[in-house]
Amino acid sequence: MVSPAAERGRAVRERLLNAAAELIPERGWTAVSTRILAERAGVTPSVVHYHFPSLSSLLSEAATSRMRELLAGLNELMESTRSPGDAIETMLASVEEYTGVDASSLLFIEAYLASTRDDELRERIRELVAEFRQRFGQWLDQHGVPAPFETAAVLAACVDGLLLHRGLGLKAKDPSAVLRRLLSASPEEERQCEQ
Repeated sequence: MVSPAAERGRAVRERLLNAAAELIPERGWTAVSTRILAERAGVTPSVVHYHFPSLSSLLSEAATSRMRELLAGLNELMESTRSPGDAIETMLASVEEYTGVDASSLLFIEAYLASTRDDELRERIRELVAEFRQRFGQWLDQHGVPAPFETAAVLAACVDGLLLHRGLGLKAKDPSAVLRRLLSASPEEERQCEQ
């Protein structure tokens, strides 16, 4: 049985993480201060440091938790697909709601940017992405895709790139058609691309 104090502590911690996940896309990673975060969560600034060793660690946890949720959703969707072409359709359809300037997209972009200056955050994100690539690569391997792990890495990077470019005004009519063509390339075409 969880004590009432422990339950209250868990609830405050969740409020802080949710507030951080809202503020990062609104203000930008570096503009989120302990005071602003505490105000949004409805706590005093000292509570922030009671629950987290630093503001940076709180922001990192908030961002990577949301990333983990989104990637877990992609993994679940992947399990319901039957072919590599369907997998691409599913991946792109699942991120269609993200415009590149919505809160989730901005949270990812801000986290990626912050990770260029924060080794710990970069490692956390790298692990999440590596786990996704590994699972997706295994799925592609089971479906006979050549170089499945390399393909998974490039496709994951393509999805990230599409989201980034949407924020810059990309209006691709059917990016899945381009990616499907890549998956169905003949071995001869693949060799030509490698040269």
